[in-house]
Amino acid sequence: MLITRRTFAVGTLSLLGGAAAMPALAQAVAPVISIKKDPWCGCCTGWARHFEKAGFAIDVEEIEEMETVKDTLGVPTGLRSCHTATIDGYVIEGHVPAEAVIALLDQRPQVRGIAVPGMPIGSPGMEGPAGSDPDEYDVMAFDGSGDFVFMRFAGHQRV
Repeated sequence: MLITRRTFAVGTLSLLGGAAAMPALAQAVAPVISIKKDPWCGCCTGWARHFEKAGFAIDVEEIEEMETVKDTLGVPTGLRSCHTATIDGYVIEGHVPAEAVIALLDQRPQVRGIAVPGMPIGSPGMEGPAGSDPDEYDVMAFDGSGDFVFMRFAGHQRV
């Protein structure tokens, strides 16, 4: 018998007592966020840590030719930032909060991806000194025909 993730999950649930195993199991079979970042960028590392803390499995690859990555994945020039990720068929560009990626995966809109252009202060990976006011910024959704506001944040908080 071929063991797939689904059959492994069902077997594991029955062995471990069903619902008690769900949180750990959900993480084990959740899609991995694949992050491509410049090896010299510290804010990208901070952004990756934000996703780890949010419970995502991450795969980080350091690449110096980030513009080629963005071109290949179809990230619009006006929405670009320092790092680019993919998850479950979507492109994630820049300092997008984990909450927005969770909403994207839940809602499944017909878009190529979401992006936070630039590097807003207070966004994941761009935290400022304690007590400083974070920037308000938009998480933009994009597809081949344009872009639109998907969510709005101030720092890590949705507004």
